[in-house]
Amino acid sequence: MSQPTQTLRQPVVVVLGHTDAGKTSFLDKIRGTAVQSREAGGITQEIGASFFPIETLMAVSGKLLDKSGAQLKIPGLLVIDTPGHEVFSNLRMRGGSAADIAILLVDVQKGLENQTIESIEILKERKVPFLVALNKIDMIKGWKKGSTGALGSVLKEQPPEWNDELEERLYNVVGGLSRRGFESDAYYRVKDFRKQVSIVPVSARFGVGIPELLAVLIGLAQQFLTGKLVAVDETGRARGIILELQEETGIGQTANIILTEGKLSVGDKVALVKRDGAIESRVKALFMPKPLDEMRDPRDKFTPVQSVYSAAGVKLVTPDLDGVIPGTSVVTFTTQSEFQAIKTEAEKDLSKLVSKRDIDGVVVKAGNIGGLEALLHMLDQRDIPVRMADIGDISKKEIIEAEAVAEHDPYLGAIIGFDVKVVPEAREAAKRAQIITSDVIYDAIEGYVQWAAKKREEDERTALSSVTQPAKIKALPGSFFRRNDPAVFGVEVIAGRLKPKTRLMDANGVELGTVEQIQDNGKPVPEATKGMQVAISVKGPTLGRQIKEGDSIFTFPTSHDVRVLKEKLASTLSEDDLEALNEIVAVRSAKDTMYGF
Repeated sequence: MSQPTQTLRQPVVVVLGHTDAGKTSFLDKIRGTAVQSREAGGITQEIGASFFPIETLMAVSGKLLDKSGAQLKIPGLLVIDTPGHEVFSNLRMRGGSAADIAILLVDVQKGLENQTIESIEILKERKVPFLVALNKIDMIKGWKKGSTGALGSVLKEQPPEWNDELEERLYNVVGGLSRRGFESDAYYRVKDFRKQVSIVPVSARFGVGIPELLAVLIGLAQQFLTGKLVAVDETGRARGIILELQEETGIGQTANIILTEGKLSVGDKVALVKRDGAIESRVKALFMPKPLDEMRDPRDKFTPVQSVYSAAGVKLVTPDLDGVIPGTSVVTFTTQSEFQAIKTEAEKDLSKLVSKRDIDGVVVKAGNIGGLEALLHMLDQRDIPVRMADIGDISKKEIIEAEAVAEHDPYLGAIIGFDVKVVPEAREAAKRAQIITSDVIYDAIEGYVQWAAKKREEDERTALSSVTQPAKIKALPGSFFRRNDPAVFGVEVIAGRLKPKTRLMDANGVELGTVEQIQDNGKPVPEATKGMQVAISVKGPTLGRQIKEGDSIFTFPTSHDVRVLKEKLASTLSEDDLEALNEIVAVRSAKDTMYGF
């Protein structure tokens, strides 16, 4: 008995890359290239996405697809319009991502930048296959103006030095991907598309490489995503991801969602996720954008629909959107037992991310659940402990948590915020706690790491200037210049560093007095280091009585100074310094057994 033919849904495609890699013009060019083909049906503009039917894609990349000999089964591509990893981070679902495949846009002249690396890490974590669009090849010096047509012929038109430069920059990207665990090469050299990431050189500005990119994308989707793209029976449960909440004139609060499974209809019961857990609601209305030629009034942008099939971008209206978390799922149900199962799963998922632990660690806030998940993953990779993680703007509550941590560990007393605002009263309340925010996850984490390193360095400098440094000196024979009040004599620094205002003790651990001044060749100096022979004035001792020629003399740090030197400043001390410190502790411990503890 033959198996029924399975209908495939369109893959959800997301475009990622650094801020100025050209994502917007790249998306515009994909749309423009397709519009120029004047194919019937054309592109359908959806909420937060553009649907490219297979007929349109055939018109753009048909000849390239014909060469592959593969039968086209997918109905088209659903390309997420809003560029950036902020939206991608919200396309999350249990065990991976609602995005089926990604285009990683890389500026050929800059290679892998911070946001690109961040995107790669999220793609890797969520196991999303991707290809690289190596954009702005027209900016490489020597580009022949007016070059259009098939990528292969365009590359052949360019001068040899241009092709050499392209190869060099392409292999920089290959190297960067390799360091992150991916094999890659130019798509025309890839031997196994399952094991290697394809890199397609493109110029979004001139449309060069776009047909080839779409052909590779369609080929990858058909070859490797078929199992995932089987359309869910329309009687089954619908599931979507909330990308963002928006206030719309004449409609009120709406949720932009990407429907990834099933059929969603007006009147359906849906489960929504808020900060305190899942709630029951009902679909009040569904909207799609009006075609541009039907848009008479800029305020009248949407048309109501009764039902939507996956995969699609749609605007959802329910009475209960206030407080719903972007990045969470919206799922249909019919019975209470189904709702309870969805509620349990959603709250379990939420509790893994929104958490509070009684440890010293940073406080983390994100504007959406996907951003929070990505932020926590990257902090975990860097072994940065997290005390508290939550969604929403930074408030006084987070400041109190970070201030408590700062009491014990000043380098963890920080709030790291991604895509959030800081409430004014929170900023005013921050005394010791540091607030670091960015709309790029990588930059938020780097900002914290750099702040902590700088603070540690400054604290060490301050501590070094305030504690008595370990030093061992020797009273030079024939260099006693004044017996007392103060005693002035010559010394050689055997180890460590000697500074004015430092207490001294003898080899029996008995205090001698305090260094008032250090002179080198008759001029005062701020310190004397190992090997220097200098004259010092010391208030307290009498030469010939407490100090004799050839005596070993030591600096006399307080017990607290010794602890600070050993526990916090050990990395700043040389081997000689540590040796002198150990000798000081040994000498003084004979008089005070608790010295240094």
